[in-house]
Amino acid sequence: MPDDHAFPTITQYASPDLIAAFAYEGRTHGADPRWAESGAPDLDTYGRWCGHMCGIACLRMALLARTGNAPTLFELLGGARKYGAYTENLDTGTIHGLIYAPFAQYVQDTHPLKAQVHPTLTVPDLLTLLDNGHLVMASVHKEIRRPENPAPGKGGHPRPHHQPPRRHRAPPQPLRPHRPSPHRDNTPTLASRLPGSGHFAHVDFHIWS
Repeated sequence: MPDDHAFPTITQYASPDLIAAFAYEGRTHGADPRWAESGAPDLDTYGRWCGHMCGIACLRMALLARTGNAPTLFELLGGARKYGAYTENLDTGTIHGLIYAPFAQYVQDTHPLKAQVHPTLTVPDLLTLLDNGHLVMASVHKEIRRPENPAPGKGGHPRPHHQPPRRHRAPPQPLRPHRPSPHRDNTPTLASRLPGSGHFAHVDFHIWS
């Protein structure tokens, strides 16, 4: 795959223009007029699950970058759930996930991707993986959406990262994530938000071979 291959942006919500309203203004997920585009069987199911599907959106981006084709978000969700990548508490209705180990197994068994889970990853290690042609899904704090605010923590919001090998780009060039739930265009760079010793939890998708 060429280094300048177009990488798609897929959001976990069917209406990208409403993400700010969902994330910060209290709009309910069930008030998404484009919900059917996600592949959800009904509006209630969409409203229950779309807030948990950032990792599924990352997988769909990876598949589209690899082959140009991908199942719908909810088709991918169904496959991941069969592998235990999400769990539900039947008493409280709480959804837990994305759980990376079963998710990576699902990806390897079902899709033309190789996946490896790294419990922690330094920024230099992330850059090395990218330079070696990997696509990395890094788990960062959701407040990366708003770069003017201090990061209150790490992890919990997966997003994919890809970059041409360093030999093809002039250093130092900031690393920009592809966000599954962007609410504006000023994407923060990892270099501007994270110290060199920062760590990520991540799933490493090798899709360029």
